[in-house]
Amino acid sequence: MATRLGLGLPQNRQYDLGRDVPDVARTAERIGYDSLWVYERALFAEPATQGLYDIPGLAWPDDYRGVAEPLVTLTLAAAATERVRLGTSVLVAPLRMPFQLARTLASLDAASGGRVVAGLGTGWSLDEYAACAVRPFEQRGRVLDEVIDVCRAVWGPDPVHYEGDITKIASAVIGPKPARPIPILLPASSRKARRRLVDRADGWMPVGTGVRRTAAQWDELRDLAAERGRKEPIQTVLRVNAVYTPEPYDGDDRRPFRGSTDQIVEDLRAHAAIGLDEILIDLQITPRDAQELKDVAAEVYAKARAAGV
Repeated sequence: MATRLGLGLPQNRQYDLGRDVPDVARTAERIGYDSLWVYERALFAEPATQGLYDIPGLAWPDDYRGVAEPLVTLTLAAAATERVRLGTSVLVAPLRMPFQLARTLASLDAASGGRVVAGLGTGWSLDEYAACAVRPFEQRGRVLDEVIDVCRAVWGPDPVHYEGDITKIASAVIGPKPARPIPILLPASSRKARRRLVDRADGWMPVGTGVRRTAAQWDELRDLAAERGRKEPIQTVLRVNAVYTPEPYDGDDRRPFRGSTDQIVEDLRAHAAIGLDEILIDLQITPRDAQELKDVAAEVYAKARAAGV
């Protein structure tokens, strides 16, 4: 079976949110993409308290200067499409109140006919936590655990009961309910995070940094699932942050998914061989506008399918 392919929606500042998101969403569905995705960047810290991904000295990219709110973006896409799945990759869960997030995702899933995929993470930016987190950065894992629990409770049968550190529901009817159980996916890069995924989540959402590393992480995750007695299959969506260039990138320092459409497809084919369910391709960084994004997305999709991805 062919690997499912998803496309990142245009959230960066060179795009017009109200015009370009529905346009790109409709076009991607027509091209044949299986899903549409959003990411979260709450602010651009200047100067930043820490480097990108908490790596000292690594500058934040200019693409983060003005990223559209992810669930607003996804709602625009939902209204413009009928078939594609609608995913977050990822929402920084501790920046949001668990109860409100659970209700918003449930409403979006009900409105879209059961198409939402909830990719959740803990984030890394101290500046974002200072601006809007519900608990300090040091408690981010505990907050993510509560978000998952609250979502399961709110999406489940009424009356809902829940007693947590942040959320307390004595007994309540809460609706609308999702059209079907919303899958929860986690990036899970550390062993502790992988245990959380195996025990509490539906799937894994790694970032593509190379075939060998991704394959090794996938092996480790499956071994851990077997060790902990997990019976349910782990859904997998690989996130690809592509850097498209009109001409092939010929430097010795070429990273995966950087270069022409042929080079991006070559990397897609190699990663698809790992056996993951789906690959999300975010191409929005380098296109000048939505038309170029649509053109590149169409070319990548056609060449990927022709290559057997």
